[in-house]
Amino acid sequence: MRVVVKFGGTSLSDGKRIRNAAELVKKYKGRIEEMVVVASAMGGVTDELIRAAGRAKAGDRPYVEEFLNGFSERHLDAIEEAISDPKLRAELAERVRADIADLGRALIGVSYLSELTPRSKDYILSFGERLSTRILCGALQDIGMRAEYFTGFEAGIITDANFGEAVPIFELASERVRAALDGKLKDGSIPVVTGFIGGTAEGIVTTLGRGGSDYTATILGALLNADEVWLMTDVNGLMTADPKIVPSAKTIRRISYSEAAEMAFFGAKSLHPRALEPVSEKGIPLRIRNTFDPEGEGTLITKEREGGDKVVKAVTLIRNVSLLTVGGAGIVGTPGAAAKILKVLGDNRINVLMISQSSSEYNISLVIPRASSKEAVSALRRELKNEGLVREVTSEDDVCVVAAVGAGMRGTPGVAARVFTAVAKKGINVRMIAQGSSELNISFVVGESDGADAVRAIHEEFSLGS
Repeated sequence: MRVVVKFGGTSLSDGKRIRNAAELVKKYKGRIEEMVVVASAMGGVTDELIRAAGRAKAGDRPYVEEFLNGFSERHLDAIEEAISDPKLRAELAERVRADIADLGRALIGVSYLSELTPRSKDYILSFGERLSTRILCGALQDIGMRAEYFTGFEAGIITDANFGEAVPIFELASERVRAALDGKLKDGSIPVVTGFIGGTAEGIVTTLGRGGSDYTATILGALLNADEVWLMTDVNGLMTADPKIVPSAKTIRRISYSEAAEMAFFGAKSLHPRALEPVSEKGIPLRIRNTFDPEGEGTLITKEREGGDKVVKAVTLIRNVSLLTVGGAGIVGTPGAAAKILKVLGDNRINVLMISQSSSEYNISLVIPRASSKEAVSALRRELKNEGLVREVTSEDDVCVVAAVGAGMRGTPGVAARVFTAVAKKGINVRMIAQGSSELNISFVVGESDGADAVRAIHEEFSLGS
């Protein structure tokens, strides 16, 4: 059996947890012949690196120096906790200090230039995974496992040069991944690979986007023809709702790729939206498990959905969004009006989560990330008003998106009526609705203060806590 196991940041947040992850790998290796381990950065580290890069760009060198001291101390302390062998501990500490020295040079360079390019930002962010993976690999060696460290690029993950959201070039990566890792696996060694990181064909560091360690694991799983991919996290799997909103939320034992993809897109925290693509194409099962409940089944994601009478599997909530409304008589009957609006947003790298247009065609409503709201309004006013296409562009920030997800909705009459009746009984006004022809989800916009109540109403209506 061949398995790719990925550990998330919470599972590696300090030396004790890194040691625990290593012990788990040893335990699993007793019944799994071939295993690849993928590691995220230690919990919170990527956010710290983003903040440090921003302060470096602002020329704040005292902050950078203070950050590097704390950053070094945290990782060296983790080595002390995770590694017992003095010689191995000293060798690993030396490598980590050298990596942090490289990071320091990059940050100081940014501070002198007052410029942070996407390429240099990717290089800076890569150090989170590079350091945590080194320590996890050392912990495995410390407990007698044959383990070998690889960056994502060294493991064969070749991407394009779209820094920050790099896309794997599978034609190149396929051969390189097998060449780098196949022999190690067959020889009984455990490749320990940095998540999140790839590289161009020329070796320039790229990153796969936030949460990209999941994506690394599924890419490797697909290219190595793994039997399963496991994502080890701090929850028992995908939940019927956020348990902080709905205390009665349950773990979903089995779900289809398509349902899981909808949940990931609509805010499920334990799964990267793109992570399902590589394994779904190959039909490789993906399992989400809890590092702190290692014998739990977690959630199994496969091609076929679980049977039963649950037409809705989960309810998710996306905060930090804005509702953008573009209106004007010029839109009515004008071919390509929506395309022009979307092109302006696309040219400004603004992601559109939802779109809805009434039959009158006078207004087009879109949901976008709240951080892009001002930029979107400015760009649309600047580029479309002169064409006479739109009369007004407005943005509302006090909104959120609620989505009911489940393949059982397909072809089942009355699901939408139940959803909106449950919400209406709570006195909640729905501002925008979108449902695709796949009928895998019904998503709608409500006021931000109403989001949690809407989730609870739907969860109760479909008895998801039972």
